[in-house]
Amino acid sequence: MDNLIEDIGFLSENELMSEEVKTTADHNSGNKRKLYIESYGCQMNFSDSEIVASILHREGFDTTSDIAEADLVFLNTCSIREKAEQTVRHRLTHINGLKKKKPEMMVGVLGCMAERLKTKLLEEEKMVDLIAGPDAYRDLPQLIAQVDDGTKAVNTFLSREETYADISPVRLNSNGVTAFISIMRGCDNMCSFCVVPFTRGRERSRDPHSIIAEATDLFNKGYREVTLLGQNVDSYKWSAEENNKARLEKTEANHIVHFADLLEKVALIHPDLRVRFSTSHPKDITDEVLHTMAKYENICKNIHLPIQSGSTRILELMNRGYTREWYLNRVKSIRTILGDACGITSDMIAGFCTETEDEHCETLSLMDEVQYDFSFMFFYSERPGTLAAKKLADTIPLETKKKRLDEIIKKQTELSAGRNQKDINKVHKVLIEGVSKRSEAFLQGRNTANKVVIFPKGEKGKGEYVNVWVESSSAATLFGKIVS
Repeated sequence: MDNLIEDIGFLSENELMSEEVKTTADHNSGNKRKLYIESYGCQMNFSDSEIVASILHREGFDTTSDIAEADLVFLNTCSIREKAEQTVRHRLTHINGLKKKKPEMMVGVLGCMAERLKTKLLEEEKMVDLIAGPDAYRDLPQLIAQVDDGTKAVNTFLSREETYADISPVRLNSNGVTAFISIMRGCDNMCSFCVVPFTRGRERSRDPHSIIAEATDLFNKGYREVTLLGQNVDSYKWSAEENNKARLEKTEANHIVHFADLLEKVALIHPDLRVRFSTSHPKDITDEVLHTMAKYENICKNIHLPIQSGSTRILELMNRGYTREWYLNRVKSIRTILGDACGITSDMIAGFCTETEDEHCETLSLMDEVQYDFSFMFFYSERPGTLAAKKLADTIPLETKKKRLDEIIKKQTELSAGRNQKDINKVHKVLIEGVSKRSEAFLQGRNTANKVVIFPKGEKGKGEYVNVWVESSSAATLFGKIVS
C-alpha cells in the first residue's frame, strides 16, 4: 500500500493523510538567514508552509533544503493520529541534538500539534523556542524577534476571519505544473473522532476574487493544474456583505458564491488549466457541483468522498451527518451525472468505538458496491480532546483493529486493480508532471481520474498534455505509450 500512497497522494478529509513529509527546497536571493521547514500530514499543511515561506521571505529569510545550514527550523505538524505526533517528537529530539552543536539555531513547531500541545512542548519538555498555530503565521516575524531577544514565543490564537487571502505563497518543492490553492480554513462538522475543529478553528471561506487572481497568476507562470483545498469544500460560501472581505459593486454585495460557482469561475480562466478539489463531504456535495464538473472538460473527474464506515450506526457515533443509504445515493448521482469513469476515492477507519464484526463487514460490502479507485485506510486512534475521547469507550482491541484494517487494505487493493483494468486499451489525456520516479527514460503524469500514468519519454516534456494509450496496469499505476 505504500506505493499506492506514493504514486497517487490524495488529500484526505480531516487530515487523514499518508505519512508523507515534505521539506523546503533551496531558494537563494542573497538573504543572510536561512529557513528550513518540514511539513507533515495533509496538503493543507503543505500549502500553509508555502504561506509561511512567503511571509518570512519578506523578513529576510531564504529557504534551504539542508537543515544544517538553517538558522530557523520549523516543523509544520499534524495531530490527526498518535503516530503522527510521535514522529514529530522523535524528529524534535534529533533536531535538539543538532542544536547543541549550533546553539543559535531557532526551533519552532507550527500547525495542529502546536495548537494542541503548546504548553507541553514549550514549558514542560523545553523542546522548542517558538510555537505558532495555523492562524498565527502573520505574527511569525514578531515571534521570531521575541526569540532573538532571548524569550520563548507562542501564539495559538484561532481566528474566525484569517484566510491569508492576500499572501502569494512561495511554491516549495514545486514541479512547476501543479499547485494547491487554499479556498477556506477550519471545519464546523465536529466529527467525533477528529481534532481539526479544535486545532484549526471554525470554518471561513476565502474571497473568490483572490482565488481567481491566484489561479490566473499560476496559469500565466506556466502551471497547468490547480487543486482547490478545504476541509470541506462543499460548504464554501462567500458574500461581500457576510464576509466583509471586499468592496464590490452594489449588484454584487448580496450575491452569495457557493462552491459550484467558484468551481466554474476557476474553470473559465483557461481551457488548459485543469481544476481539482478536495475534500468533499457526503452530506454536503450537491448535484449542482456534479453538473458543473460535467459541463467543463478541464474540471477533473475525480471525487474524494470519505465514508469512514459502512455502518449507519457507526456513522452516527462518528457524528458524520449521513447514513449508509444517503452515501450510496450520492455515489449513484456521481455515476449517473459523471459516468463510471469518474474516479471515487475514500477514507476508512477500522475498529471505531464499539464496532462489531458485522459492522466491519458492512464497510467491506459497501466498498464492493461503490468500487473505489483508491482509499486512505487506518485503524482508529483515539485523540485527546475529541468528542469520541470524552463520550465513547475505545473498546476494540488493537489486534482486532489491525486485523480489520488488513482486510480493508486487501479489499481495496483488489478493487484498485480491477478499476485500473478497465482503463486498459483506452486513450487517456495526461498532463505530464515530470520524469518517472523509477526511470528517467519514462515520463509520468495523471489522467482526469487522478491516476498515475507512466509512458516512454519520447519528445514530450513537463507541462504538456499528451494522449496515452494504456496497455497495462498495476493496482497503483497505468502504463502505456503516447499516441497522436
